[in-house]
Amino acid sequence: MLERRKGTGLMVLAGVIALLLGWHFFSDSTSAVNDRDWKVSDEGILEYKVSMPQYNLSPPQDDGNSTLSAVQYQSRDAKIAALLRIPVPDADGKNRSIPGIVLLPGATVSKEREQKLAKHLADLGFASITLDQRNLGGVDAQGDLQMFLRGEEPTEHKMVYDAMAAAEILRSRPEIDPKRIIYAGESNGGRFAIMACAMDLAAKGVLAISTCGYGTDAAIASAGVVDENMVRFYRSVDPETYLSRIAPRPMIMIHSRNDTIIPYHLAEQTYARGMQPKILHTVGCKVHGYCPEMNGAIEEELKSMVFK
Repeated sequence: MLERRKGTGLMVLAGVIALLLGWHFFSDSTSAVNDRDWKVSDEGILEYKVSMPQYNLSPPQDDGNSTLSAVQYQSRDAKIAALLRIPVPDADGKNRSIPGIVLLPGATVSKEREQKLAKHLADLGFASITLDQRNLGGVDAQGDLQMFLRGEEPTEHKMVYDAMAAAEILRSRPEIDPKRIIYAGESNGGRFAIMACAMDLAAKGVLAISTCGYGTDAAIASAGVVDENMVRFYRSVDPETYLSRIAPRPMIMIHSRNDTIIPYHLAEQTYARGMQPKILHTVGCKVHGYCPEMNGAIEEELKSMVFK
């Protein structure tokens, strides 16, 4: 479960967007047209050219239902730490080609704390790579906006790239089927999972737990005079901007009616903006993020994604 103080701060971002869009900014941002390997379109769609990252992998350690290896890989300007969990071989010892999941924790949550869910995924036969996201999944919308207006690559954009680079690591592993890769995330990690899946056309779908978008388009509609580069930035970090690009792959959302951080109606609003195929599963646990009540829906939907 996320810390209430920091988790609540994420929810304030939508309000910040609405406020700032009412101001007029002048900038010389040139990130829409350039010769770099990333850009943001006029519509606010982030685009990346993702390369296979260099990575180091520690010897696997037995962890009950799976083996666990520490991973370090280069992504943009940083080294990202991750944990690679591989289900143990079948009793007959035959080689398998198993599905893989890029698993993104919520803000303040480390890769180690996310292993409860990762172990459940291993029980279901899924490998996973769990990231320590930059800033442990937290975002600085104001700072990233100013970077973008200066033509610099915002941290939130790099976090999407980090997730897609992790997917390439999964695809490189001999135990994993490169055609059966899924993105999954909790809370803020769910936002980045949606964006990464939309951009990674080879992915099979996305599982978003206890998350929602920022409602940027609604804020734009009521803001009046706005700066076009500012609009492009806020659309580029809002998962709702990317929902139509997930289809025809499935978008699965799971949310508790009693979520302690992100109210259920916000998840409903984001879900309503998504395209079919999509499903919103509702549970009743009184936490934010993953809880065991979600296990049935997780098993059903993940297996449906990889075996269709």
